[in-house]
Amino acid sequence: QVQLVESGGGLVQAGGSLRLSCVASGIFVEINTMGWYRQAPGKQRELVASISRGGAQNYVDSVKGRFTVSSDNVKHTVQLQMNNLKPEDSAVYFCYADAIVSARDAFMRDETTTWGQGTRVTISS
Repeated sequence: QVQLVESGGGLVQAGGSLRLSCVASGIFVEINTMGWYRQAPGKQRELVASISRGGAQNYVDSVKGRFTVSSDNVKHTVQLQMNNLKPEDSAVYFCYADAIVSARDAFMRDETTTWGQGTRVTISS
């Protein structure tokens, strides 16, 4: 019931910046949390940053001070501003959303997690 479309990946040099965006559409009651995971070749997917409806933010230690997550609860969008990028930030970045997709789920307090298709970020040294 939720679809996510990401944009903004690409190739930049170390020290550069990129901004990822993701927009949610479809049928849902509300989105509780949106954020970004990433997966590099041969590595597990890791949570990079998340933001709740109330604005609470969470970051993996390796990106603190360099990345900023923001969202628009009305437009159902989430952005990831990435500054001072490093080669180790290279990965496919996936947007995700934890949403309540029906009245029943709202009553049961069940969330559904939806993933975007991923956008590749490559940092050259």
